[in-house]
Amino acid sequence: MTERVTADMWFDPLCPWAWITSRWLLQVEQVRDVDIRFHMMSLSVLNEGRDLPEGYQDLLRKGWGPVRVCIAVEQAHGGETLAKLYTAMGTRIHLGKEELDRDLLVGALTDVGLDPALADAAESTQYDDALRASHEAGMRPVGTEVGTPVVHAPGPDGGTVAFFGPVITPAPKGEAAGRLWDGVLLVSATPGFYELKRTRTQPPIFD
Repeated sequence: MTERVTADMWFDPLCPWAWITSRWLLQVEQVRDVDIRFHMMSLSVLNEGRDLPEGYQDLLRKGWGPVRVCIAVEQAHGGETLAKLYTAMGTRIHLGKEELDRDLLVGALTDVGLDPALADAAESTQYDDALRASHEAGMRPVGTEVGTPVVHAPGPDGGTVAFFGPVITPAPKGEAAGRLWDGVLLVSATPGFYELKRTRTQPPIFD
């Protein structure tokens, strides 16, 4: 029997592409001997001090709330609960198209049986050091020229490979998800491999 291994994904709940990648990884768990752990990065942290369009800056200001609540939940209840909250939050953000406000945060917390008062973390800096530490741990191996999703996975030599992506739509299911996983690991483990990209011709498909 093949021993199960662990792979890690860093996400910001705002990102629709990270959401799709996360749903793909949950499919990968079902068809490959890998367990997925989710961790926090923050597009708001990543883009601090950058000259960006005002509309995107406004989105990043709103983005502090969800990541603060997520890191507060991870600190208090662990990674498995964080994964459940990500599913609840992402469902509301990307499928439900709900406004990024306190009602969304309270609703997502309630969906997974957590104290809705944890939504107070959205307006607090109490967990920012932990958020930045998690962000740094995820982004350090891939640099700051990428965003989310970021994945760290076991390499063929026993080490770890880290990469941005894959950016896909919609999320492959079943054995198709497993084949993509196999291919991503193959190319990312190749020394000197940095990029494989083409122009996006479809919006995110949350199917």
